[in-house]
Amino acid sequence: MSVFSTPHPAPSGPIIDFDREASCLEIEGLTLAYGDKPALRDLTLRIPRHRVTAFIGPSGCGKSTLLRALNRLHDLNEEVRREGRIRLEGEDIHAPEVAVAELRRRVGMVFQAPNPFPMSIYDNVAFGLRLQGGIRKRQMDDIVEWALQSAALWEEVKDRLKSSAWALSGGQQQRLVIARTLAVRPEVLLLDEPASALDPISTLKIEELIRNLKSQLTLVLVTHNMQQAARVSDYTAFLQQGELVEYGSTDTLFTNPRLRRTENYITGRMA
Repeated sequence: MSVFSTPHPAPSGPIIDFDREASCLEIEGLTLAYGDKPALRDLTLRIPRHRVTAFIGPSGCGKSTLLRALNRLHDLNEEVRREGRIRLEGEDIHAPEVAVAELRRRVGMVFQAPNPFPMSIYDNVAFGLRLQGGIRKRQMDDIVEWALQSAALWEEVKDRLKSSAWALSGGQQQRLVIARTLAVRPEVLLLDEPASALDPISTLKIEELIRNLKSQLTLVLVTHNMQQAARVSDYTAFLQQGELVEYGSTDTLFTNPRLRRTENYITGRMA
């Protein structure tokens, strides 16, 4: 799968091979713990705008914890302790003046299991728009159509928009959830194992969708599937035991990683 032709240095800190692209998110010295149990340890990385960045690593390494930290999903857990900063377009997301609801509109989240609401396909996509208010019916219709087209679902559902979302297949439900998130025009889309429960055909549709969406927004993907990370991402960060081990362009990390720890993981010699 990979070719390793250069020696592996053993530097003291994480390896970061990052082109000087404009950053959308900047993470600086992020440490996060559940009570006395550390989940993330002094992470520093920049996520480039209008690119797909994948987080990989063994179970329990902190991938999903990091993803959830990017739109403050840990806020309601009183056991969580945090140090460090996360900036979205230069603004500290934990600053007192930041409204969490607005942050989560700007940084949308799609989870592993599809979670459409118990309502029609149309109403699912329009849900966030109605919460915002001030949108006329014709404008809402246009946005719903745009979101479903952006999620590669419009042609499959345009004749049954009033049907229950629960009647859709699993892959269609996941794309509907993505359309619902896109409808409120986020700047960042967080994807936590979005295709892990789907069949191969649905998975390919989700992957194609991820590749197409980066022209519109920044995407951050958590996946256990390294082939998927290699297919869809521009940059990959390898995490282990809550630490950032190596971060760089996906092509470089998968074909010529700088650290033996990274090589062992992507070649299956480490669980």
